Formats: sequence, C-alpha cells, structure tokens
Amino acid sequence: MKRQILALLFMAAAAATLQAQQPSVPATAVSSAPIFGYLSYDTVFRQMPDYQQARESFQALKAKYDAEARRAEEEFQRKFAEFLQGQADFPASIMQKRQAELQDLMEKSISFRQSSQQLLRQAEQQMQQPVAQRLNQVLQDIGNERHFLFILNTDDDACPFVHPQAGVDVTADVLTKLGLQAPTTGE
Repeated sequence: MKRQILALLFMAAAAATLQAQQPSVPATAVSSAPIFGYLSYDTVFRQMPDYQQARESFQALKAKYDAEARRAEEEFQRKFAEFLQGQADFPASIMQKRQAELQDLMEKSISFRQSSQQLLRQAEQQMQQPVAQRLNQVLQDIGNERHFLFILNTDDDACPFVHPQAGVDVTADVLTKLGLQAPTTGE
C-alpha cells in the first residue's frame, strides 16, 4: 500500500513539475504525451542471458556448499551412531570426551550453515550486480531518448493502473536494446 501511495504521489509531482515548466502548453497537450515509462524489472532481468549465466554460477557454488554441509552432517551422524553403540562400554572420561566432540561437531555444522547462507546471499548479489547495472543503463538510455521523467517498476503490484496517456510500457524497447527480441515497427 505504501508503494502504491508513493508511486501515485511521485507521478502527481512529476506531472505538476512538467506543467509548471511549460506554462504556455495547454494541459491537454501535456496529458496526451507520455511522461513516464513502466515495466516489470524482474521479468526483463530474468530474461537476460547474463542473468542466466550468473544463476548457473550461483547454482554451482551453492551445490559445493550443500555437498560440504552434507559431508559434515554424515560425519556427525556416523560419530553419533558410534557413540550410541559404545556408550554402555565407555568409561566416564571417554563418554564426556565423545559428548564434547559431538557437541563441537554440531555447533560447527550449525555455524557453517549460517555462514554459508550469508556467503551465498552475498555471492548472488555480486553475481547479479553487473546484470542489474546493464539493465539500469538501458533503462536510463530509454528514459533519456523518450524524454521520460522516470521509469516505474511495476513489480509486486506497485502500480496496478497506469493511464495510457501518462505512461508507456517500455518492456519491448528494453528487450530490443538488450538484443532479446527483434526491433518492432510502429512506434
């Protein structure tokens, strides 16, 4: 809801700014020319080949972390099974030592999982950063070429309605500039 209100306020401010800058232009002329563009950023982002490559690299890295976590889990399970089998025969000092080893293994496993999740999040962001920069540059170029005040991201229902005289869907333009679809004729 906050995003929708912010988007509406931003659009109203942009329209007011445009009218204030061009007082001699009739209101009907201003309202007939699109003043902003919009698209689903996430949809375009996920279609980019660079994103697919980053995703594959991330999945390979994640598989390595998962394999290490499984190895540590299997080691813990093996040692725990050995502990259970031998606990009746262990003297008290060996029993305490084995319990401490198991506790240490469990804590290390938990710590590894937590740190690996954080490292994976950071790696994913780093791998996707150049893709986002490329897409942002294309959006900036289109915004400048079409003289938009801004380009709105419609993800998460941030803007469920756009009046066709105020905004224009730039998805096709973005995909064309990224080389993901053939140029369209008609605009």
